[in-house]
Amino acid sequence: GFIGKKERQVLPTDNPELGDVWTFCAIDAETKLIPSFKVGKRTAANTQEFVQDIANRIKNKPQISTDGFRNYVDAVEIAFGADVDYGMIVKKFGHDFETQPGRRYSPPEVIGIEKTAMCGRPVKALISTSYIERANGTTRQHMKRLARLTYAFSKKLVNFEAAVALHFAYYNLVRTHGTLKMTPAMAAGVERSFWTVGDLVEAAQ
Repeated sequence: GFIGKKERQVLPTDNPELGDVWTFCAIDAETKLIPSFKVGKRTAANTQEFVQDIANRIKNKPQISTDGFRNYVDAVEIAFGADVDYGMIVKKFGHDFETQPGRRYSPPEVIGIEKTAMCGRPVKALISTSYIERANGTTRQHMKRLARLTYAFSKKLVNFEAAVALHFAYYNLVRTHGTLKMTPAMAAGVERSFWTVGDLVEAAQ
């Protein structure tokens, strides 16, 4: 997303919060719970803070998959050490927008996938970012400020952070997951019943 304006419009004299803003998020492949997220610039420091928060919430040795963003490599090593099975998946896309301008806003075609074991012994078949990519699609559908080609962007970072937090709370605690037929929080054993929107508002006060 972006705050106030897109990155290419940011001036040296502008508030450093303006411009592009990224939402780092993790998902559990089995329960579909999103246990952690982080809003901020796409920096090594923010990546480390995000991955460390995940490590603080996990008791057992996990298998983790990420995309090819290189900051994840150091962040996972610092947060988990050797106590992780970590694989990276890099997808290669094949749209040539100069020769196919009509497909500029269409999903790009995947023409190649490369899976690499980065640490431990990850099961290669389970190295995947498909679940989080699907969750990202849900997030964009539910949050107008993250929709493509929108004017409904946030003017302040604090407003964006609040909207993202509200969305993930609703996703985890209120919304029935189509596959699970319950909320991710219930599937993970965090909650025993559905929350209402009223419960969510009351908890936020």
